[in-house]
Amino acid sequence: MPDLAYHAPDTIKQATDLLAANKGSRPLAGGTDLIVQMQSGRVAPVAIVDLKRIASLKEIREEAGYFAIGAAVPCTSLKNNKALVAEWPGVVEAANLIGSVQVRNRATMSGNLCNASPAADSVPALVAAGATAIVTGASGEREVPVEQIPTAPGKTSLADGEFVSEIRIPRQQKGGSDAYLRSIPRTEMDIAVVGAAASIVLDASGTCTSARIAVGAVAPTVLLVEDASKALVGSKLDDAAVAKAMAAVSAACNPIDDKRGTVAYRKAMAGVLAKRVIQIARERAGGN
Repeated sequence: MPDLAYHAPDTIKQATDLLAANKGSRPLAGGTDLIVQMQSGRVAPVAIVDLKRIASLKEIREEAGYFAIGAAVPCTSLKNNKALVAEWPGVVEAANLIGSVQVRNRATMSGNLCNASPAADSVPALVAAGATAIVTGASGEREVPVEQIPTAPGKTSLADGEFVSEIRIPRQQKGGSDAYLRSIPRTEMDIAVVGAAASIVLDASGTCTSARIAVGAVAPTVLLVEDASKALVGSKLDDAAVAKAMAAVSAACNPIDDKRGTVAYRKAMAGVLAKRVIQIARERAGGN
C-alpha cells in the first residue's frame, strides 16, 4: 500500500473541507472494507479522512421522529440502545450479522451501505425500515432514501467529496415491527446468498396497514419489492396474501449464477425468506 495522507478532523466541517481539497480521498468510518480494498489494490485513495474523532458521528440520537445513527457508530453499539432494539429488532439483528464480533466492533452501517455490496446484511433491513441517509459534502446536506445510495456493485450515488454522515430510521409506528433473515452456506462469518427483510404494521384488528419488503444478494442492488407490499396491505397476512408476496419477491429477483448459489435457488429462497420475515415481523408486531 503506497504512502498516503491521513487526516483525523474534529468536526464535520473540517472533514468536508478536507475531502473537497483532496480529490480522490476517501472517508474512513470503521474501515473494515476500505482498508482491505486498499491492501488488495482495488482502491488507491490519495488521502484518508478518518471520521472517528467527530463526536456527533459516534452517537445514536433519539429524536421525536427518528433515530439518528452516526457514521462512526460501530454495529455492536446498536445492541446497547434499548429503544432502538425495541422498535427495530430486525435492523439491529441485521447489523450484527456482519462479519465477526471483532469486525462488528469496528464496522458501521454507513460503511456497509456505502460499500455497495448487493449482499450487505444491514441494507435490506434499513430499506424495509424506510431509513434515509444524510449525505454531507462541501455544498451542504441532502437526505436520500437508503435504497438510492448504492447504484451497482461497488458503486454509489455519492459525488466526489460526499459521505453519509448519519442514517435516520423513523420511529416505529404503533403495531409495527420488523425482521431480517439470510441464507448462508456456513453458520456465521459469511455473506448472504440471499437476504430478506420485512417491516409490518398491524391495526387493532390484525389487518396489515403498512408493509415494506426488501431483498438482497438477488440483484445488482438491494430491492424494495413494492408488489409484495401491495399483496400484504389490507390483509390479515393470511396464507393467500403471503403467497402472493412470496411470488412477487421471487419474480422481482434478477440474481447471478455463481458457486455460492444458482439463479433458481436464489429466486426460490428469496420467496421463502420473505415468508419467514413476514411471519416474524407479524409476531413481533403483536399478530397471532
